[in-house]
Amino acid sequence: MIQAIAFYLFATLMITSGAVTILARNPVHSVLWLILAFFNAAGLMVLVGAEFIAMLLIIVYVGAVAVLFLFVVMMLNIDFAAFRAGFIRNAPLGAVLGVVLFVELFIGILVRSGGDMALGNAAAASATPVGLSNTAAIGALLYTRYLFEFEAAGMILLVAMIGAIVLTHRQRTGVRGQNVSHQIARRPQDATVNVKPEIGKGVSL
Repeated sequence: MIQAIAFYLFATLMITSGAVTILARNPVHSVLWLILAFFNAAGLMVLVGAEFIAMLLIIVYVGAVAVLFLFVVMMLNIDFAAFRAGFIRNAPLGAVLGVVLFVELFIGILVRSGGDMALGNAAAASATPVGLSNTAAIGALLYTRYLFEFEAAGMILLVAMIGAIVLTHRQRTGVRGQNVSHQIARRPQDATVNVKPEIGKGVSL
C-alpha cells in the first residue's frame, strides 16, 4: 500500500513539475522545476529497485547538469522580448513535434497493453547475482566484462572535454595570462613579509 502511495505521489509531482518547467515564464524558475522533476524521477527509480540510476539522476543531472543550466541562465543577459518572439515564430514546429511524440507514446502504450514482447531469453552471465544489490551488480559488470568499453568511454569523454576547451579558448587583449613557471619560481620571502609591530602603533603599509 505504501509503495502505491509513493508511486502516485512521485509520478504526480514529476509530471506536474515537468509541465511547469515548460510553462514557466522565468528561465530560472524553469530550471528549479526541472530539478524537482529529477528528484521525483529518482524516487521512482528507487521504488523499482534501480538505486544506481537514482543516484545518477541526483549526482549527475541535479548536481552537475541542472546546476550548470542554472548558472548559465543566471549569467546570460537574455532579451525576453526577442525570446518570446522566437517562441511564437517556432510554435507551429513545436506543436507538430509534440503531436508526433504524443502519437508515439500512445502507440507504445497500446503495444504494451497487448502483452510483453518475446525478444529472447537473458543469458545466464547477464543475470543479477544472488545477494548483490543493483549498484553492486552494475559495478561488477562494468569492471569485469565491460571494462574495455568503460575505459574507452572515459577516454572519449576526456578527448571531447579537451577538444571543447581548445575550440573555445581564444586570446583576448587586455587580459593578463597566467605564467605558471613564474608562479612556481616565486620564493616565500618575495611573497610574504614578517613584521613585528609595536603595541599600539599598528602596521605601516
